[in-house]
Amino acid sequence: MSDTTHKINTPLSERMRPKSVDDFVGQEHLLGKGKLLRHIIAGKEFYSIILWGPPGTGKTTLAHIIAESSECYFVPLSAVTSGIKEVRQVIKEASEHQSETGRQTLLFIDEIHRFNKAQQDAFLPHVEKGDIVLIGATTENPSFEVISPLLSRTKVLVLNSLTNEQIQTILKRALKNKKNGLGEFHTKISDSVLEHIINFSQGDARISLNTLELAVMLASPDENGIRKITKETVEEAMQKKLLLYDKNGEEHYNIISALHKSLRGSDVDASLYWLARMLEAGEDPLYISRRLIRFASEDIGNADPNALRVALNAKDAYHFIGLPEGKLAIAQAVIYLATAPKSNSVYTAYAEVANTVKQTGALPVPHHIRNAPTKLMKDLDYGKGYKYAHNYSEGIVDQECLPDDISRRKFYTPSNRGFEKIIKERIDYVNKVKKTGHQN
Repeated sequence: MSDTTHKINTPLSERMRPKSVDDFVGQEHLLGKGKLLRHIIAGKEFYSIILWGPPGTGKTTLAHIIAESSECYFVPLSAVTSGIKEVRQVIKEASEHQSETGRQTLLFIDEIHRFNKAQQDAFLPHVEKGDIVLIGATTENPSFEVISPLLSRTKVLVLNSLTNEQIQTILKRALKNKKNGLGEFHTKISDSVLEHIINFSQGDARISLNTLELAVMLASPDENGIRKITKETVEEAMQKKLLLYDKNGEEHYNIISALHKSLRGSDVDASLYWLARMLEAGEDPLYISRRLIRFASEDIGNADPNALRVALNAKDAYHFIGLPEGKLAIAQAVIYLATAPKSNSVYTAYAEVANTVKQTGALPVPHHIRNAPTKLMKDLDYGKGYKYAHNYSEGIVDQECLPDDISRRKFYTPSNRGFEKIIKERIDYVNKVKKTGHQN
């Protein structure tokens, strides 16, 4: 295969993948002098590890570098395309290699969080025995996505998003590299345009390299064979406008605030706009989902109890199908939340009761509603005088359940909107029954 054909068929991000630690950019906290990962690579002492970090930060590259430095058989699998059949086959072959040659198998599982519990369980005895050295890569928190027994047998190494300076180093290397990069295309690109690509990539080296490559391919050479990359060329490569958005900066908080306040104001169009501003700029959809779940309780609450379920369903739907289709589930939830009746009664009620708890401290539980599982407790009047609600008409009984010091306090005041109107009617009715004493 010629170099030209290789470049056409292989993405720039793959061609520029570092082959050694010295070529690797970023993650100094893992690869610096005396750090664990450098020790693993240099000392050939291998541990099963899980590499956890955002996309495009070097997880797969590090697995390849570790493999190159080892004398292990290297087997890469993707949890997206592989199932339990492939896992068992790899483990079977690993055991055979171990018995026949004494050499371990280094098994790399990309997106290990996508394997279910049964698939992850299959690794356990073989990691324990040393038949395989497992390297898992994940963008999701291993505490929630990797089973505890497997976590206890591995070391979790956290990778950070690449800085703008690190992305710039990677892009400039690619522009100069004639063998695997874009050096032969005689590209001219200003620092400001390069910065647009860097901002768009959001710390993801893969996105930055592939965007740069497409921009170079779209630019026609001038009479001197120079390809000038402009902001417009880059935007065409992205197939979207470059958005002012910094996931860790002020604009991040401005836009999430705009979404929250648009939802609270029942402005469905503005809500969708601010949602798209975040999603199209590369914000983590799960971050947005968490904010929507919070909103469902804080600003809707029992005015529409189904709002919380809709927000949770959207989170689960995105987690199940991913991008880009998962955006629609989040958009559907935003439309529902924006148009739902609003009430902050749950929020204000809990804030008031939490403040009361802080002010009054640990008030004693009234004796009549204490648990009395032993004779001693009964002798101390635990549970004495308790009225069992089901023994009364409509299951309503006039009985104080708050501590004496705050008896008869009211914390929750439902609004007259949505389902809370029905809740208010129910509370009023319960209070009326208690007051009139229409009980058995």
